[in-house]
Amino acid sequence: MADPNIGNGAAYAPTAKAEKVVEPGEFNFAAAHLDHGHIYGQTNGLKDAGATLKWVYDPDPEKVAGFLEQNPEVQVAESFEQILSDDSIHIIAAAAIPCERAGIGFRCMDAGKDYFTDKSPFTTLDQLESARAKVAETGRKYMVYYSERLHNEGAMKAGELIAEGAIGRVLQVINLAPHRLSKETRPDWFFQKEKYGGIITDIGSHQFEQFLAYTGAKDAEVNFARVANFNHPDMPELEDFGEVSLTADNGASFYCRMDWFTPDGSPVWGDGRTFVIGTEGTLEVRKYMDSCRKAPDSRIFLTTGAEQEIDCRENVGFPFFGELILDSLNRTEKAMTQEHVFKAAELSLKAQALAEACMFTP
Repeated sequence: MADPNIGNGAAYAPTAKAEKVVEPGEFNFAAAHLDHGHIYGQTNGLKDAGATLKWVYDPDPEKVAGFLEQNPEVQVAESFEQILSDDSIHIIAAAAIPCERAGIGFRCMDAGKDYFTDKSPFTTLDQLESARAKVAETGRKYMVYYSERLHNEGAMKAGELIAEGAIGRVLQVINLAPHRLSKETRPDWFFQKEKYGGIITDIGSHQFEQFLAYTGAKDAEVNFARVANFNHPDMPELEDFGEVSLTADNGASFYCRMDWFTPDGSPVWGDGRTFVIGTEGTLEVRKYMDSCRKAPDSRIFLTTGAEQEIDCRENVGFPFFGELILDSLNRTEKAMTQEHVFKAAELSLKAQALAEACMFTP
């Protein structure tokens, strides 16, 4: 496995040796609207699982040129319509400005394509409801790159252990999600609230997806949510801190913290961690580093009748992408159900709305 750019979250794009679930040309996809670097992770995941990258499109030639450096085999489309009209394309991967992601997805679905967008998939609840209607109307998929679980081996292994009953019934999940701001490398839209949606809508959508996956919950209530701009008065629309508490429909509880305060001394873009308490044991996932020992890294500390340290990096892989390809071909929902995708987004949007009612500004 090639080392990802672990110091820069916007450029983090893991790749891994994976079982190819299709032959070349059997499943074609396109990459478009390259506004966020996560498009490289989306592309790597699909290619690793055997998908054929046929087209790339972005109105900015510099973004296209950068994409070509890493994917020299791809054809450059003259317009997004050229991709939409290609009947051989099964799915379109995109990482547009967040407020534009829904509209782009609807165009893909109307053209008979499945859609695979970067998180966050929406910036408003109206967009979410329109997406639900569009799925019902077209029968196409609106999938989301929730990479903090889907493209992290420790997070994926944690889900496997929980599903096997290693820690019993899950009672609580705690997610800590620090990120490096890298202010000088961010585009203008990143600091415009209407365009990025808010820290809980953005980073938080990852966290709620993990909570639903690990607990098996179908819904949850937002108990508490807060956002703040603690330390960036020069960017008044930035939320640099957020926290949320949820209670699931099955009784499990959740707390998550999101922030843009990764210290300069950290070798990774964020020391993301997950703590899960079950009736028969506990586990901690250190997603990107083992502090003061190793980076990059991905490992689990599992405690049941005994203690166990599980080294996950380069030992688990990323099965989501192969499952997504087969779901697109077979119209199944093994990788992730559509309702799961939308529920994670719905919870993040509701928590964001509650937090905005009590935003703290020093």
